[in-house]
Amino acid sequence: MPTLLITREDFPTSPLALRTADPGRQAQVRAFADRQAEAATTARDRLASLWAAATTRTDRITALRTVHTELVNWRYILAVEAGGRLGQSIAYDPSRFRMPIRPGNTNYDRLGRVGRLRDGAQWEPVSRTYTGGLPTPAYEAMLRYGRLAQQRFEDEAVEGDILTTWLTLPNGRHSPGIRIIRGRTAQGIARELTARVAARGIDASRMETGGNPVYTATPDPRDSAAVHTAALGLLADPGLTPESYLTARYLLFQSPQTKKGSDAVTRTFTVAVGALALGNETPALPADIDLRCYVLSQSEALTSAA
Repeated sequence: MPTLLITREDFPTSPLALRTADPGRQAQVRAFADRQAEAATTARDRLASLWAAATTRTDRITALRTVHTELVNWRYILAVEAGGRLGQSIAYDPSRFRMPIRPGNTNYDRLGRVGRLRDGAQWEPVSRTYTGGLPTPAYEAMLRYGRLAQQRFEDEAVEGDILTTWLTLPNGRHSPGIRIIRGRTAQGIARELTARVAARGIDASRMETGGNPVYTATPDPRDSAAVHTAALGLLADPGLTPESYLTARYLLFQSPQTKKGSDAVTRTFTVAVGALALGNETPALPADIDLRCYVLSQSEALTSAA
């Protein structure tokens, strides 16, 4: 199979990264695609070399783990170099880009109306929300996927506060994936997050905990590890197809491995593997792939990606 050229066009910018309404600053953010294309090219060539020496499927999985770990370190180094991010957020900590998600330290991400994602939003202490400002792609994306998350509760007739996304692994086993949490349970998470941030010695007085929060929550690390391994097993198959590739990509997004940076790593990793294993048959990477995989069920996400 001829070597597939990887370019910035393979990396449409996630709306979550576009936390400004200014076109010039948006262009600066979009330039990150060049760094991803460079890293994906290096990862593709590294994997090709490791696979050339592999004699078993286990060897191929080990090679995938090696390349994935190297990309985690790549993302960490970029975080150190960047020194911050756009928009309202708590103190920037690059170490979290290589910090594993451990038991009792679940990753939570808010969906729906997230006022701090509006450009120029102001803190409102009474409501504990950010108000005003201009809408950004990040703000609009969170609104949309907040609605889709709420719709899943209705479609799946979930009456409580927690909806678990059940994943079907290649061996037929079912594993719990990302949860979507609303209501009083979500309000409790908001308080937990505030306490966590304060315990790190960071000012948590302007964390956006008001409104009607909805959160995604990462799986238990043991389940996440099993899902991650299953995804690598799919990608290691010499008979990889576009369909099994899409399943592996969804499973990787459903099983983030680090506190921060997993989305960029998964994007870069899967593009690299696809370029090597599938060439021109590699399915395109949607700009909102992270939110799509976090919020939609496995069948919905794979249908929309086909």
